[in-house]
Amino acid sequence: MFPGDDSSSTRFVRGEATVTDYTKHFSERQTPQSEPIPFTAQVPNSAGGFVWAVNDWTRLDRFLILGSEGGSYYIAERALTVENAEAVVRCIQADGRRAVARIVEVSRAGRAPKNDPAIFALALAASKGDLPTRQAAFAAVPEVCRIGTHLFHFVRDAQAFRGWGGGFKRAVAHWYESMPADRLAYQAIKYQQRDGWSHRDLVRLSHPTPDSPVREAVLRWRAGAPRGPKALAERIRHRRRELCPADGTDALLAAFARLQATTDEAEVVRLVTSHRLPREAVPSQWLTAPAVWEALLEDMPMTAMVRNLATMTRVGLLAPLSAAAKKVAEELADRERIRTARVHPLAILLALRTYAGGRGIRGQNTWTPVQSICDALDGAFYLTFENAEATGKRLVLALDVSGSMGAAFIGQSGLSAREAAAAMALVIANTEREHVIIGFTGGGPGAVSPLAITPKMRLDQVTSYTAHLPFGGTDCALPMLWAEAQRIQADGFLIVTDSETWAGSIHPSQALRQYRRTTGIPAKLVVLAMTSNNFTIADPQDAGMMDCVGFDAAVPAVIRDFLA
Repeated sequence: MFPGDDSSSTRFVRGEATVTDYTKHFSERQTPQSEPIPFTAQVPNSAGGFVWAVNDWTRLDRFLILGSEGGSYYIAERALTVENAEAVVRCIQADGRRAVARIVEVSRAGRAPKNDPAIFALALAASKGDLPTRQAAFAAVPEVCRIGTHLFHFVRDAQAFRGWGGGFKRAVAHWYESMPADRLAYQAIKYQQRDGWSHRDLVRLSHPTPDSPVREAVLRWRAGAPRGPKALAERIRHRRRELCPADGTDALLAAFARLQATTDEAEVVRLVTSHRLPREAVPSQWLTAPAVWEALLEDMPMTAMVRNLATMTRVGLLAPLSAAAKKVAEELADRERIRTARVHPLAILLALRTYAGGRGIRGQNTWTPVQSICDALDGAFYLTFENAEATGKRLVLALDVSGSMGAAFIGQSGLSAREAAAAMALVIANTEREHVIIGFTGGGPGAVSPLAITPKMRLDQVTSYTAHLPFGGTDCALPMLWAEAQRIQADGFLIVTDSETWAGSIHPSQALRQYRRTTGIPAKLVVLAMTSNNFTIADPQDAGMMDCVGFDAAVPAVIRDFLA
C-alpha cells in the first residue's frame, strides 16, 4: 500500500485486492427512496420517503382544487388544513394581489369540485393581507361568492380571523347592492340562512344602500321590516315608481308567499311553473309529489338536477322511457349548459356512483336506477373536462393503487383518491389512441399489473374495479422500471399518486432518467397529485417533469400542451 491509502477501500478476495464501489451507497443515479438524492433539496414525506416539496403557489392550487377534508392516510385533516392555510398565508404575504387573482380564477372557472376552499382562502386574504390585498379580496367577494350560501360561508370564515371593520361591511353591502333586484329576491328565497347567519343579520350589519324601490323592499324584508313575503310584495307594489322597470320581482315574492300558505297541490304546481320557484321555496310536505318535482324540473339548475336525481327517481318522476328521464338525459348531454353551470367532473362521478348504486351514502333511501340516466351521467363526465384532445403520443398511465390512495378522500365527496384516479384513467383511455394503463403498489409479486380498463367501460365499472385491487406500499419508480424491463416505447408517463412513495430502491426521477438513457427516448413525466399535501415526485429542476393538480377540469388541456 502507498502511504496515506485508506485500507478500508481495499479488500482481499482469494489473495487478490479489490476496490470497494462506494457508489453503491452514494450515487446521484440510484438512491433508495428512504434517503434523499445527493445534492438535492429533497425533504421527507409523510410516509418516510424523500421527495421534493412543492412551492407555496403550487400548494395554493392544490388546496383550491382538492381542499383538505378527510386528510390522508398519513396526515389528519386538521394538520393538513393547518399546513395548507399557512401556505396560503405565505402566498398572500408574498404577493397578495396575485393570490386573490388565482383564487378568483379557479373559483370562476369551476375547476374545483367545491367552492369552499376558495372562499376560505379569500377570507384569509381579506384578513391577513396588506391594505391593497384586503381591498382586492373584498372587491372579489361577488365573483367568488356567487350565491347566498357562499356569502354566509365567507362571513363565517372571515370572522374567524377578523372583526366587522369598514372594509368588511362595505364588501358585504356591495354583494347586495351589485346583484340585480330580481336575482337578489331569488337569493333571499332560495338561500335564507346558513352557518348561523341569515340575510337579516348581514343586511342589518352591512347597511346596503338600495338604488330602487324593489331593492329597498327586498332589503327591508330581509332586515325584518316589514315581516313576511306577503308584506314584502305589497310594499314593492306601493313603492314602485314609473322609472323603475317592472321586472316581476313583486310577483315572484307574492308567489312565494302564496306557496307557503296553499293546501292545494295543483296550485303548488302552478306557482312553481309560472314563477320558476326553486325547490327550497317549496314546503317539505309537497316534496313527495311527482307532479311538484316535474314542475321543479322544468327550470331546475343543472347542479340541483344532478343532486336530486335519486329523489326524482324515488318519487316516481324518473322512470324508464318517461318524458322526464328523456329531458334529464338531454340536459346532461348539453356541453354548453354543463360549462355555464360550472359542473365539476367530481360532481358527476359522485352522482353516477351514488345513483347507479341505488342507495344513498347516508340514510336508508333506496331507488331503482334508470339505465338511460346512468348512461347520460357517464357521457356528461367527459363533457366536464376542457379540451380533452389527443396528444398523439405513446403514453403509460400509471395508477397508484396503494393503501394510502384508498384512504385519501377528495373534498367532502366520499370518493377515494384511488377511485378518482380510475376516472382520470378513463379520460385518457377515451382520448389517447396509443396508451397502456397499469396499476402499481410496492415491491413483491404483482407490484405492477396491466389494468383491464378499456374506453368502452363505464365510469362506475372502473371505479368498482380499481377499488378492489390488491395493494401494498408505494413505489412510484415502478412504472418507469417496468416500461424499461418490458421494452415499452413511451413518450410520456402519467403517474396518478398522492406522492407518499417510500418503498423503492431508486427514486422515480432517477428511474425516468435511467429509462431515457436506456431507450434513447426523451420521455416526459406528468405527476397528477390527488391530495393537497406538500410533496411531489417530479424534479423541479428537470424541464421534462411536471406537477399537476389531479381532478382539475383543465388537466387534459395542460397535459396535452406539455407532452405535445
